[in-house]
Amino acid sequence: MIQDVVLLEGARTAFGEFGGAFKDISAIDLAVSAANEAMIRSNVKPEEIDQTVVGNVIQSSSDAIFMGRHVGLKVGMKTETTGLTVNRLCGSGLQAIITGAESIYLNHSQVVLAGGSENMSQVPHVIRGARWGLPLGQAKMEDYLWEALYDSYGGCSMAITAENLAEKYQLSRDTVDEYAVQSHKKALTAMINGNFAKEIVPITMKTRKGEIIVNQDEHPRETSIDKLSNLPARFKENGVVTAGNASGINDGAAMVVLASSDYAERNNLKPIARLVSYSVVGVDPIIMGIGPAPAIKDALNKANLTIQDLDLIEINEAFAAQYLACQQELGFNPEIGNVNGGAVALGHPLGASGARISLSLIYELGRRNKKYGASALCIGGGQGIAAIWERL
Repeated sequence: MIQDVVLLEGARTAFGEFGGAFKDISAIDLAVSAANEAMIRSNVKPEEIDQTVVGNVIQSSSDAIFMGRHVGLKVGMKTETTGLTVNRLCGSGLQAIITGAESIYLNHSQVVLAGGSENMSQVPHVIRGARWGLPLGQAKMEDYLWEALYDSYGGCSMAITAENLAEKYQLSRDTVDEYAVQSHKKALTAMINGNFAKEIVPITMKTRKGEIIVNQDEHPRETSIDKLSNLPARFKENGVVTAGNASGINDGAAMVVLASSDYAERNNLKPIARLVSYSVVGVDPIIMGIGPAPAIKDALNKANLTIQDLDLIEINEAFAAQYLACQQELGFNPEIGNVNGGAVALGHPLGASGARISLSLIYELGRRNKKYGASALCIGGGQGIAAIWERL
């Protein structure tokens, strides 16, 4: 008999600005901070963990290839505990949760530490071909971060995929900018109300001016339609995508503890959510941002639920235009979507976002005493990933 997978608890770091507070902290160490707090909140000891699964997209530190393993070892897990790093691009954090859940479904694990981490500030510039010698003249230096945002198969940047959706779903520049303004407003309100304080583990850092505590997201800001309308559309003439209505480039981590329902019951643990269903789908790479819509539909179908059964929806805001296209395609009430703002305001550390939106969704379901929610992300290259959660 397949057991239910429950989420015991989780935690995340604040999301640092590009070149901000976390620029000198590796993605591994950001994940360790979130993981330690997640285990404390879950009332689970490191030796109880059977596996660590960590999503990471751009390996930006020299030891990043060891991420899944090193996170487990650094939080004190047994040597015999295994570690895995997964990369499903922007869906990596949620994929890590799904991979951990599948291990539990198969009875390979009882408790899994899962989530994601990214330090985009540390992504290097590279000189290709230098290993085998360079001809006369200046070597070409490549911005590895910028190049990672271009899909060579689709023949376009991620921003153009959002432009394609804006054209398909007839989204005006004003509509897209207005949504971006609302994302920031909702995020700032959530910060004032302390909604994110429950999610975030403070990180103490030593600086030349003494110790500082990083416990708030750095990207949200006061903005307005007037400010955003003055920003140029950089990717397409008369386009809608700007730096102001796209997700931030950020650093951060989010981790959760999963367990079988049987293990939780036997050990008197109190889970906060149950994983109801999940789905990963493929879509046309040039409109990759629509991926969450068919992924949510498929996950709902697997659970014998409908869009009307969802009390809250979190769709990662890679771009405001992309979110609005998904909202239009799914037809849900805008009032239940990204109620505390999204990645346009909070930022999008690639590997971390899937775990962040899932945890945030579950906490908000609890605050509102609601039952079902969906977390979903679009994925570069043309995929979508989604999970349906039941608040316990």
